[in-house]
Amino acid sequence: MLSKAGLAVIDALSTGREATAADLATDTEYSQTHLYEILEELFEAGLLNERRGPNNQRWVHLADHPVVEAYRALQSELGHVEWPDLLSAATLRVCWYLEKPRRVAEIAERLDITRQGVHKALSPLKHRAMLSPSGPEYALSADLAPLLAFARAVVQHEHRSRARALAPSATVEWCDPNRALVRVQTAADTEALEAAPDWRLTGLARFAEYGLQFFLAGEPAFWYAPEAELTPADIVCHTLILDSGSRRVSYAMLLIEELDIDQETLMETAEWYELEPAVAAIYRSLQGEFDASAESPVSIPSEPEFIALKEQYGVS
Repeated sequence: MLSKAGLAVIDALSTGREATAADLATDTEYSQTHLYEILEELFEAGLLNERRGPNNQRWVHLADHPVVEAYRALQSELGHVEWPDLLSAATLRVCWYLEKPRRVAEIAERLDITRQGVHKALSPLKHRAMLSPSGPEYALSADLAPLLAFARAVVQHEHRSRARALAPSATVEWCDPNRALVRVQTAADTEALEAAPDWRLTGLARFAEYGLQFFLAGEPAFWYAPEAELTPADIVCHTLILDSGSRRVSYAMLLIEELDIDQETLMETAEWYELEPAVAAIYRSLQGEFDASAESPVSIPSEPEFIALKEQYGVS
């Protein structure tokens, strides 16, 4: 995650200037020794470019990068705020969940931290009156959309960098601060993630574990969530995120039927993926109300098609 020192460097260079480590030490009040480490981290992350001047002196400037552009947009809209002083890595992670009012307990559960940790991360925003309402649920004020966009750009970059360090073809299909769903394009990258301890097969490739074997067109998807359980409800949601066409929706419905996944359980999981309308439509179909209208949030198969698929795979 982007550190306070890294953000201070980005802030100092955000006008488009070039600088040396000595210049940045003056601007940020971090030591040159520490800044050399930070510059190397930012360079490896693709956030900085450099050139060598006389006597091989290192000059750095910001790269064209989504995180940099999101920060510049934040500065453009809210340049009166000293963001490097305000934003820690923990605060950025909490900001991810503040697009709508949420209770501290919800955020703590999803981030796998204590409620006290959430309150501490929220504290700088509270003191600047950036939260609305003020509790027991919290959300960013309406004029702070650029902060939400910046927090999300930082988190997405972190997951993309982690995945591509192992699998260069990886693309992030969904993520939150602790978890990521990625798709890869090559067999070599599939092998690399299969061998990695924190990555697990998910989506359609995982159905075979439950007796449903399907042909995969392309490489499988992977789930990054260290120490977190990969549940059948998660697998259903991942399948829908990756492809919401009627064929994949049919397969998701098969897994729900095969495992008798409780609607309340799946709806609770779907909330974090913002799939509640899609899951609700699926359960209406499973209860006999097949909805193939254009207003449906997913492509629901026809009832005869789904019955035939159940018979084909022996799902009662």
